Amino acid sequence: MSANENLAGLSAAGVSVWLDDISRERLETGNLKDLIAGSSVVGVTSNPSIFAAALAKGSGYDEQIADLAVRKVSVDEAARAITTFDIRWAADVLAPVFETTGGQDGRVSIEVDPRLAHETKATIAEARALWWAVDRPNTMIKIPATKAGLPAITATIAAGISVNVTLIFSLERYREVMDAYMAGLESAKAAGIDLSHIRSVASFFVSRVDAEIDKRLDGITGEKAQALKGKAAIANARLAYQAYENVVASQRWAALAAAGAHPQRPLWASTSVKNPDYRDVLYVEDLVAPGTVNTMPEGTLRDYADHGETESDTVRPYYDDAAAVMLGLEQVGVSYKDVVQVLEDEGVEKFIVSWKQLLDQIESKLSTSGEQK
Repeated sequence: MSANENLAGLSAAGVSVWLDDISRERLETGNLKDLIAGSSVVGVTSNPSIFAAALAKGSGYDEQIADLAVRKVSVDEAARAITTFDIRWAADVLAPVFETTGGQDGRVSIEVDPRLAHETKATIAEARALWWAVDRPNTMIKIPATKAGLPAITATIAAGISVNVTLIFSLERYREVMDAYMAGLESAKAAGIDLSHIRSVASFFVSRVDAEIDKRLDGITGEKAQALKGKAAIANARLAYQAYENVVASQRWAALAAAGAHPQRPLWASTSVKNPDYRDVLYVEDLVAPGTVNTMPEGTLRDYADHGETESDTVRPYYDDAAAVMLGLEQVGVSYKDVVQVLEDEGVEKFIVSWKQLLDQIESKLSTSGEQK
């Protein structure tokens, strides 16, 4: 299968294409292998919503659930058995990519129980347990960028575990995430751990920012407010990349890099367009920068393959424009601080709801399977 030209161009520009989806069906049919071969996919991310959707359709999980029912495992234990099975399988499929990229890509992410988002010690314990359960070097453990998540990120990195930091919305929190990563690397170095084996990405959410800010702009009269619609998410992400560049140019980072550390790459998440009036590949085309990851649902991946246009850098030349957008939002009365806090709170809650839905589905299937036995 020949690689798609548009997606290959994105990769050539320095953007790693990751698929924001996983399912037993996708693995069984060889679809993931096909996407790696033909769509330049070099990684996979998952979250509670993705697993809930996967379990709700098809019969791919029935055999494993029947075995779990016979063993009379708890619902929580069944959930982890099911999800880690998919992650191990995907990690094995991506193992050749992991090898050929020297560990940069070929990564598969699995999230800690979202109900622990505000519990530091429980998050650390969960991260360790998942790392052990999946037992693949190309795994990343997803930890939310809540206040309680920050020290958990540091502790997990310090233990030599690769981390995907998720649910980042604000520039201030992003700087704290980068600080937490470097603190973890410094602790790992002090403990004699080889820093070259540790990898991390910071998942900066995009489309949800426009969805929330556009809603607020709709309630403000005047041309200035309306002219800002659809611009905040890209501006916010571009300024995040500027913050990333400042960190990797610092003496603190230089010392870690000299010890073998790898940069924590910015990952653009939530890149499907929520507003049908916007170009469907907006959050891919306008966030092309070297050393980044863009994780896309398959629909966005297909759209980009069909008509995406790649420029070499659509981030760094626009820092001043991005700053002007953010200033304009404050001037018309949109509180950035409030927006990002609302989005973080909602993001955590949405994943908790999805995780509970997943547990309910598993409980129902376990019960039905047990009755059949």
